[in-house]
Amino acid sequence: MAHMTDNTALDNIISVLSLTQQEHNSQHTLFTGESLYFPTGRVYGGQVIAQSVMAASYTVDNRLPHSVHGYFISAGDISQDVRFDVEHLRDGRSFSSRRVNVTQSQGSILTAIASFQDPDQSGIDFADPMPQAVADPESLPSAKELMKPFAQHSPFANYYATQSPFDIRHVTPSVLLNPSSPSDTSPASGQQMVWMKVDGHVDVDQTTHRALLALGCDQLMLEPIMRRGKLGLTTPGIHFASLDHSMWWYRDIDMNQWHLYVQDSPTAAHGRGLSNAKVYDAHGQLVAAIVQEAMIRVPEK
Repeated sequence: MAHMTDNTALDNIISVLSLTQQEHNSQHTLFTGESLYFPTGRVYGGQVIAQSVMAASYTVDNRLPHSVHGYFISAGDISQDVRFDVEHLRDGRSFSSRRVNVTQSQGSILTAIASFQDPDQSGIDFADPMPQAVADPESLPSAKELMKPFAQHSPFANYYATQSPFDIRHVTPSVLLNPSSPSDTSPASGQQMVWMKVDGHVDVDQTTHRALLALGCDQLMLEPIMRRGKLGLTTPGIHFASLDHSMWWYRDIDMNQWHLYVQDSPTAAHGRGLSNAKVYDAHGQLVAAIVQEAMIRVPEK
């Protein structure tokens, strides 16, 4: 069932990432987990991606997740627990691969492939630099502050104002509630930058920090598509859902610290839009890369 208690939102999210093992053999391990509340009434995509990473990690010894590729099959129900069937695909000399099939009573809701790697200092090492002269996150208003005036009128605004476990601060003004100006016809209008960290402090291992990044990023990945399409959550009749999600971790994550998402949306067609993100830590290191495709539909005028 959906996890809503008197604890803080951050306590809830750590609890939801702590899965319970049900069965185990040489080829499969089965876990169950709870769902977080989300205003759509559907299971939040970032939640099941993060839980899939955690479930797979429980079957791997001393290797950190370096990538996950998830395909959303159908909407989940937040009133039900979620089952994670981890298939043990391969344990090689440097990499381990796992397939995670995520189900509820109505059937499959997600399938994911997660890969884990031993640290390797012998290979190539380079990264794009973080953009210069980016506004300091502490100088920017939080999403919680910005959404409070709308909380009584929008379930999404209420969620971001009162229940999100993340502190989100937009360098580029958010399009969550309001679409971009109709006069903005720049091809680069999908570009945006956003700071994010957990709203509080967590003392967890590196795998959980990486799972938290996977969970949090899904709150941002639709925005570049909406920005370039001049849409917002208040656009009449808008309907959206994540279709697939891929991410790669290249360096260690500390979700207690600020991370900068540098995002854009290169294309959209047939009601599907593509969103990219490069994630930098507060020291300017590129720590992760993310790609997501989403369905976004609006009725004809």
